[in-house]
Amino acid sequence: MSKHTIDVVVNGEALTVDIDARRLLADFIRDDLNLTGTKRGCETGICGACSVIVDGKVIKSCLSLAVQVNGKSITTIEGLSCEGELHPVQEAFLTCGGMQCGYCTPGFIMTTTAMLDQTPDPSEAEIRKGLNGNLCRCTGYVSIVESVQAAAHKLAAK
Repeated sequence: MSKHTIDVVVNGEALTVDIDARRLLADFIRDDLNLTGTKRGCETGICGACSVIVDGKVIKSCLSLAVQVNGKSITTIEGLSCEGELHPVQEAFLTCGGMQCGYCTPGFIMTTTAMLDQTPDPSEAEIRKGLNGNLCRCTGYVSIVESVQAAAHKLAAK
């Protein structure tokens, strides 16, 4: 197997890692870094459970190779909280019930975080469009949309 050395910043920590050229980013995050908040769902890029933020953009880590993030900055669900305090998006999902079983929640939270960075006050239609690519089998999406709206208000108040 071909190994490559990559330099990457994960949740604010700079790392230099030798990695198999075919290693999926999802497997690198979960298995090599033990950051298990990023979920493996469909493993085809449809469900969004594996979503992480790379240089400010949401990507599906099950569709990306770890070598593709060389020189980039990755934020996982574990990297959102700061000094034990939940990120406003995490707080909103918790208080508004934007989760049921919780499996898809990290992907929704990561997608919401990146969306609100780009569109701080989205309409309901913009929220639904922005969440396209994240699937939940437990909710009717109403509480997820409400969570995004509450997060937008929390972030605007900061």
